[in-house]
Amino acid sequence: MQERIRQILQEARKALETAGNSGQLEALRVKYQGKKGSLTELLRSMGSLSPEERPAFGAMVNEAREVLSEMIEQRGRALRRIEREMRLSCEAIDVTEPRPLPRTGTLHPISLVLSDLTDLFTGMGFEVVEGPEVELDTYNFELLNLPKNHPARDAQDTFYIEENIVLRTHTSPVQARTMLAKKPPIRIVCPGRVFRADEVDATHSPVFHQMEGLVVDVDISMADLKGTLDAFAKGLYGDDIATRFRPSFFPFTEPSAEVDLTCMACRGKGCRVCKGTGWIEILGCGMVNPKVLTLCGIDASVYSGFAFGMGLERIAMLKYGINDMRLLYEGDLRFLGQFR
Repeated sequence: MQERIRQILQEARKALETAGNSGQLEALRVKYQGKKGSLTELLRSMGSLSPEERPAFGAMVNEAREVLSEMIEQRGRALRRIEREMRLSCEAIDVTEPRPLPRTGTLHPISLVLSDLTDLFTGMGFEVVEGPEVELDTYNFELLNLPKNHPARDAQDTFYIEENIVLRTHTSPVQARTMLAKKPPIRIVCPGRVFRADEVDATHSPVFHQMEGLVVDVDISMADLKGTLDAFAKGLYGDDIATRFRPSFFPFTEPSAEVDLTCMACRGKGCRVCKGTGWIEILGCGMVNPKVLTLCGIDASVYSGFAFGMGLERIAMLKYGINDMRLLYEGDLRFLGQFR
């Protein structure tokens, strides 16, 4: 029996040395120490021994099991180290291998345009001021020379929350609030969302964005307004862009004008975008109505000012060649990814 135990250990030692992975090692453990393993079978054969021989034989088998367990453990540690090194070798990253770039997000076209405009106007000395989107009728209309029952209110298509509380129809209330709170000189731009009960189509939306500007100081003239808008047009669309003023009417400015820019698509030659005219309407502006200055607590005999307002959606559509405003709100990643 002792010789049989020695043979089993020698055979197991050679087999363990050739085991190439954890699976093979487990199979060897079962072969020698499992329920039907070689050492287990020896223990079962103890019944054929005399009572005097059994203790010594049992001790030899248990010692052999301990030796075998230590051999299996040592080989297991070696195999785990080898397998780990192989796994790390397979998982190593080749930093020189060309890989596709990960998809990255981008700013929305309206945010891009807002950033460009903010940089332009702050570079000209303007301060960015914001105000509430839920506004009092007083600031949204009355202080801007639009008293109750004024016919121009009909064109605003206002969302009323209560009789004197509205969703602002323009960012002009920020101008009124600023003039009430601050003495001239004033030079501000007011970006933000505005709301009008309008239809939804390629050029209209009930929620859109505006940026308005206001300058109030001594001896402000229409020439200052034109110079500011010329700088805006060239800074945003290029040095070959010109402005054209057409007389218009707004209750809060007098005189008032609509401003056209040289068509960005054809550079004034005439195309489908500008309908052959070479010009694109871009914004409204004018000298601040003296009545508005007075309503806001500014002495109109000393100070004058100009104001302008533009839709950011229209600016973005012209800058990027977008032909349908609804594309700006649908969140289509195929569309937005073009601005990355």
